[in-house]
Amino acid sequence: MADSSFDIVSKVERQEVDNALNQAAKEISQRYDFKGVGASISWSGEKILMEANSEDRVNAVLDVFQSKLIKRGISLKALDAGEPQLSGKEYKIFASIQEGISQENAKKVAKIIRDEGPKGVKAQVQGDELRVSSKSRDDLQAIIALLKGKDFDFALQFVNYR
Repeated sequence: MADSSFDIVSKVERQEVDNALNQAAKEISQRYDFKGVGASISWSGEKILMEANSEDRVNAVLDVFQSKLIKRGISLKALDAGEPQLSGKEYKIFASIQEGISQENAKKVAKIIRDEGPKGVKAQVQGDELRVSSKSRDDLQAIIALLKGKDFDFALQFVNYR
């Protein structure tokens, strides 16, 4: 019988991020506490730019955006937001969306699978994802449960389960 396998990836649906950003922009334009503070959120190339005239307001814009991401099912671990920076009279926060598992993070996950997972489970790094294979589907289920119980500083999704 052939090995069963699945891939561990760290991907974000770009359209969902776009929808969350549009919802946040709409809420910011309508909320009373954002009137007259120059609060805005928009794409700036591949980054997300949040602006307002005070540090508190720009942090509130970030908070609104994070709540919209959560409602859309996107992990906040995928959002890498910088510190508020003063630029002229405006405060700005640049945020980026992290995708892919770095080589060192993939090695950490593979080590956890080797050390704590059932015997006979193999993990291979393939670019920015990790392929986990085993003869037993129950072992793969145990690996998924094990990894969901761990707290990583990056988002994980399990795809291509076969």
